[in-house]
Amino acid sequence: MSLLVKAGKGREIADITPQRANWQHVGFRALRLDVGEQEHWQEAGRECCLVVLTGKVAVAAGTQHWDSLGERSSVFDEQAPWAVYVPAGEPLTITALTPAEVALCSAPGQPGREVRLIAPASMQRSVRGKGANTRYVTDILPQTEPADGLLVVEVITPSGHSSSYPPHKHDLDNLPAESVLEETYYHRIDPPQGFAFQRVYTDDRSLDESHAVENHDVMMVPRGYHPVCVPYGYQSYYLNVMAGPKRQWCFRNDPQHEWLLQLPD
Repeated sequence: MSLLVKAGKGREIADITPQRANWQHVGFRALRLDVGEQEHWQEAGRECCLVVLTGKVAVAAGTQHWDSLGERSSVFDEQAPWAVYVPAGEPLTITALTPAEVALCSAPGQPGREVRLIAPASMQRSVRGKGANTRYVTDILPQTEPADGLLVVEVITPSGHSSSYPPHKHDLDNLPAESVLEETYYHRIDPPQGFAFQRVYTDDRSLDESHAVENHDVMMVPRGYHPVCVPYGYQSYYLNVMAGPKRQWCFRNDPQHEWLLQLPD
């Protein structure tokens, strides 16, 4: 089975389940909602992080309700998203107030945590890398914030730059040096007719896939290194969902390429 999941053209852009991905933890859905359309979520054994990618939505989760969440017209806007954390077993209803795009990120969880709003102002935004490896990171649900398994982050990579680079992996239970985390990459491209490249490979090359990813495509990363390269003239956005047996993001760089970290600015 290919690690590349091509975008759906209708309401459902992507639907990655653990069964489809042949793994245990990460679930990911991306949806287009027209005005008035609703989406419902409730799973006894899975927590969820709703990310409002674009548009405005009303959200009811557990006993809480927000009349309007979302300010971005594009994921490339210079603004963090609105998000809502929903613990396992709690109901979630999303109602589109404008045409909207939303992501439902999920992982195994236990009931008992609180529903909470994750406001843009609470999200840490940072610059990672240097030179043509520079990219811009927004931590939506990092390991410093409460959840059972989920980690959610979005990244914008400028034209002609590399990202998730030097290549790194997190597929070995060897804390604190490395943790085991499955991962999805939900790709957006600007302008939308463009593409980026992503490779997923292991040291022994028992897994080695390279794909041209287009707007709204998803790459599944069950293990291995997973760099992204963006051609000149286009910029890349991706939403990462990670989860594994332990909620810690500790990675190992590919030793063949770690020398790149020593290059001057």
